[in-house]
Amino acid sequence: MSDTISLCEHRQRKPIPVEQRGRHLVVDLHCHLNVMAAAAVIRAQVSDPPDPLRFMSPASKAVMKQLFGQIGPKLNGVTERIADMDRLGVDVQAISPSPGQYYYFAPPELGREAARATNDGVAAAVGQHPDRLVGLGTAPMQNTEMAIAEMRRCVKDLDLRGIQIGANINRRELSDPEFRPFFAAAEELGVLVFLHPLGFTHGERLAEHYLDNIIGNPLESTIALSHLIFGGVLQDHPGLKLCVAHGGGYLPGYWGRMDHAYRAREDCRQHICCEPSSYLRKVWLDTLVFDKVQLDALVRSHGADRLCLGTDYPFDMAEPDPVGFHDQLSEADAAKMLGLNAAELLGLKVTNRAAR
Repeated sequence: MSDTISLCEHRQRKPIPVEQRGRHLVVDLHCHLNVMAAAAVIRAQVSDPPDPLRFMSPASKAVMKQLFGQIGPKLNGVTERIADMDRLGVDVQAISPSPGQYYYFAPPELGREAARATNDGVAAAVGQHPDRLVGLGTAPMQNTEMAIAEMRRCVKDLDLRGIQIGANINRRELSDPEFRPFFAAAEELGVLVFLHPLGFTHGERLAEHYLDNIIGNPLESTIALSHLIFGGVLQDHPGLKLCVAHGGGYLPGYWGRMDHAYRAREDCRQHICCEPSSYLRKVWLDTLVFDKVQLDALVRSHGADRLCLGTDYPFDMAEPDPVGFHDQLSEADAAKMLGLNAAELLGLKVTNRAAR
C-alpha cells in the first residue's frame, strides 16, 4: 500500500514555476553538467576506468583536451551557464549529467554511490537557480533494482524531472528483459527518460575526423531506438515518456525501410503488432540536427508535438543559435518546440510572460 501511495505522490509532483522572457517560452532539454564529486568517487576505487575517447585519433584527443580546458567552468558549474542562457535566449535548462558520468562499468554498489553523488550534485546546481534550471538524473543501470530505487529517490527526494540513460548498458541492448522493470517503473512514475549515447560501441573505423561523435553518436541512438521498437518495449509501455537526443539519430530519416521489413518478414514482427514507424512517432526527439531543411523534415514526418529544443550545451557540437534555428516555423509549431512540449514533459508552469 505504501508503494502505491508513493507512486501517486510522484505523479502529482508540483509544477515548477518558470518565467517566459521572450516571445516564446524557451526550454533547452539537452544540456549537461559534470559533477566532480561523482568523478572523485570513481577515481578513488577504479584505477583504470574505460576511456570514453578510445575510438578517437590523436588529433581529435588533442582538440578534446583543449575543449575541456575552455568549457570547464561552464560544464562544472552554473554561473557562466546562466549568463550564456541569457545571451542565447534560453529561459530554462534541463541539466543532465555529462554522458561520461554514466559509470555503468563500476561494480553495482560503487555505481549506486556514484549515481547518488551525481544526482545530489545536479539537485544542488538546480537549487542555486530553481527558476532557470531543472534536473535530470542518472541511475546505476548495471543493477536494475538499484536503478529503480535511485530513480524513485531522484523523483521523490530531489524533485528531479527525468533520468538520462545511455544507448546501451555495458554493450547490452536496452530491450534486454533485465531492463524491462526499469522502463515499467519509469512509465508508472510518469518520469521522462532521456536517451543520450556516448560514442559508438564499435568505433574502430570512426577514429579519424571526430567520426566517433559525428557519426557514432547518432548511429548508437539509431540502434538503441530500433531495439526498443522491434523488441517490443515501446509497445509494452505505451505511456513511457522517452526522448532521444540528436534528433533521434538516423531512424527518423529512414523509417520506411523498417516498415517495409515489418511487412515483408515475420522475424521483424516477433514482438510488435504495428508498423515500427508508429512506435517511433510516439517518442519525443530533440531538435539538435543543425540544418533547417532537416528540421523541417522532422516536423513533417514526426510532428511538432513530439519535438523539443536541445542544444548540447556547453560542448562544441552544440547548436549556437537555438532560438534562431527555429525561426522558419509557424508560430504554433515554434511555441511547442521551443518550450511548451518540454514544459509538459518536465512539469513546468509559466508564471509570467514578457510583453510581446
